[in-house]
Amino acid sequence: MRYLTAGESHGPSLTAIIEGMPSGLTISKTEIDSELARRQQGYGRGGRMKIERDKVDFLSGVRFGQTLGSPITMRIQNKDWDNWQDRMAAFGPPTGDPITQPRPGHADLVGTLAYRRSDVRDILERASARETAARVAVGALAKQLLGAFDIKITGHVVDIGGVSSQQCPAVDQWAEVLSRSQLSCLDPRAEQQMIEAIDQAKLQGDTLGGIFEISAFGLPPGLGSHVQWDRKLDGQLAQAVMSIQGIKGIEIGMGFAYAHHKGSQAHDEIFLTPDAGYYRHTNHAGGIEGGYSNGEPLTVRAVMKPIPTLMRPLQTVDIATKAQVQASTERSDVCAVPAALVVGEAVVAITIACAMLQKFGCYSLPEMLENYRQYKNYLRGEST
Repeated sequence: MRYLTAGESHGPSLTAIIEGMPSGLTISKTEIDSELARRQQGYGRGGRMKIERDKVDFLSGVRFGQTLGSPITMRIQNKDWDNWQDRMAAFGPPTGDPITQPRPGHADLVGTLAYRRSDVRDILERASARETAARVAVGALAKQLLGAFDIKITGHVVDIGGVSSQQCPAVDQWAEVLSRSQLSCLDPRAEQQMIEAIDQAKLQGDTLGGIFEISAFGLPPGLGSHVQWDRKLDGQLAQAVMSIQGIKGIEIGMGFAYAHHKGSQAHDEIFLTPDAGYYRHTNHAGGIEGGYSNGEPLTVRAVMKPIPTLMRPLQTVDIATKAQVQASTERSDVCAVPAALVVGEAVVAITIACAMLQKFGCYSLPEMLENYRQYKNYLRGEST
């Protein structure tokens, strides 16, 4: 499966084209719209979220609620386009003042230099995290495919602005706790402190970053491969998560904490029973060994830097006059870590869906399910 997204932040719409989705998958548009709504929620979001109410339209690849096996085209219209038609017109003379004060920490300057443009808006419109709405829609499709195999992707925020979640309820309680959370946090006491930190940053014209964690439950062992660098599942996950705007680090399982443990403390011993098959009592590896899923829950953690658009702008250089000036400001969020979590879930789901299709895939979902059942029988020793 592969996909491409297109569209600018203030253009008419965002578009995604997905190729390789098998036929016969029943699609819920409501579930996709729900994921898009999740991305727009979260304490600390800015004024743009009051304008947009993202919903997906299908332009191809789905008929009577089922995938056809042909390329799927999805579109998310930008309601703010009504206010930007002149400044973002595809044709006609330029209107509006060009932006020449690139923001530190954004793609503004390097993108303008790389593409030899004189208006930073030519770069920031596509570099904007608004693009991730299209990826969330693709990820929602991937989640529905994975659901056919009883694979579930979920996540939560573990840190904002240095305030860390200290408690984590049992997995079967996550959905209920998260449904009541403004920040997708499993620790209500820490969440309140996070909210206070966001409020303080807003008063100061500043922004906050944080850390989120994503888990995948129900993965079979053997997704990915050891035979080439680009087929390793952990490498594919790292690339997918690091491609999200603002993400500056990723770890799987114990991650950087491995540096503080001996090998006898770090590795997950292997056990076997007729009912469970091979399993581990611990999961320091985060569900991945040697480039493969190992059958344990997958755990991915990522850090998002503070948003680079500040209401108290940092120093920069005007690319037209070369004078030292303050950076430009765009309508922005104070904290978007909960939104980044939703995007993270999407790209993790896409990556796992691709791995499932590579191992079990074919043109139709029924065939894919049959291949999967045969593999599960093999793992149980019922076939060879």
